[in-house]
Amino acid sequence: MSIIIRQAKVLDSSSPYHGKKVDILVERGVITEIRASIKTDKNYREIEGDDLYVSQGWLDLQADFSDPGFEHKEDIQSGLESAARGGFTGVCVMSGTNPPLHNKAQIEYVLNRAKDNLVDVYPIGTISHNKEGKDLSEMYDMKLAGAVAFSDHKKAIKDAGLVMRALQYSQNIGSFIITHADDKSISHDGQMNEGVTSTRLGLKGIPALAEELMIQRNIQILEHTGGKIHFPTISTRGSVDLIKKAKANGLQVTAGVAAHNILLDDTALEDFDTNYKVNPPLRSKEDVSAIRRALENGVIDVVVSDHLPQDTECKDLEFDLADAGIIGLQTAYNCLVTAMPKLGAERVAECLAEAPRRILGLEPNSIKEGQKANLTVFSLNDKTTLSQKQIASKSKNTPFIGKPMNGRVVGLLNNNKVFIP
Repeated sequence: MSIIIRQAKVLDSSSPYHGKKVDILVERGVITEIRASIKTDKNYREIEGDDLYVSQGWLDLQADFSDPGFEHKEDIQSGLESAARGGFTGVCVMSGTNPPLHNKAQIEYVLNRAKDNLVDVYPIGTISHNKEGKDLSEMYDMKLAGAVAFSDHKKAIKDAGLVMRALQYSQNIGSFIITHADDKSISHDGQMNEGVTSTRLGLKGIPALAEELMIQRNIQILEHTGGKIHFPTISTRGSVDLIKKAKANGLQVTAGVAAHNILLDDTALEDFDTNYKVNPPLRSKEDVSAIRRALENGVIDVVVSDHLPQDTECKDLEFDLADAGIIGLQTAYNCLVTAMPKLGAERVAECLAEAPRRILGLEPNSIKEGQKANLTVFSLNDKTTLSQKQIASKSKNTPFIGKPMNGRVVGLLNNNKVFIP
């Protein structure tokens, strides 16, 4: 593979070319030349356009590929194609499978199925055996097999003692845990955010308190045990305040937000479209404003797709019976820059590329000569409209079909492969 990226502004704080507009020559998967302008007689393939940016390849910290067990919703190959179309050269695969990723064999299955692909896969093993919230999973064996962290995905752990043991054990093996925040004794059977809209629609609400209590509890456990914890999809103003305080106190706490929770608020549910039913739910306008401010100032570290495929049997139902989830890999970037058009390209690259790698403890894929090419090229000014035919996922549960959104993924390079959507 030989390719030239023409006149793209480099966004990479670890690169000597950060902030500069350059041409980048990639040969056999390696960056061989970076200059203000590269002239060559060779017939290289080119990526070019107006207002281009290039960053380290984007890495999504939360996606469910449903494989093994629910391959009719998604499999690893369709999930990887969705990631590539969304601009991601890496993706953390969560444990929402059957069986869940709770032992060495399951981690190895995912890695073997995903090898030799443009998109790198980072499996997340479960915290508890079979995601039952009772006993610790085989964390050490999974880490040796390739698990980068541990999470029970959308199942919040009710047992505080189990969270404590997981934090203690994970730090002993040089890893960390990711915990969904939802106190089911408070949110039980809730359908959407509790507030004015839920009252008007007659739907049972999920109080912000259900998320905030769980975050507060887990932060206090972290303060006692030490270690590192990541909250993948916070959604309320109170959660932002708790994360901010924990960071100020020197705790190893990081946080993410689902891209759709930045763009949408709970008024989107007024037509009872089940494609807007997600977990955590779309919150109030006040919560969304607080989330956006927290993303601007760095209290929230990363933006995730929270990609969760659901087939028509799970979505084409009465609202209270439908499952939660949106396929988000192809629209995460667009949701972010549509919701926050003034965020700036540098902060976009930080949220999607650099911060995820820091959280996982990975070395940066610096944009410099001699480095392996792991790059995402994108534009802020172009528009993207997702059509049903363009969806790579086996599932189609997204409310964004046919809706023009800001931003366009122009191309990506990784593992000596190139993809131009």
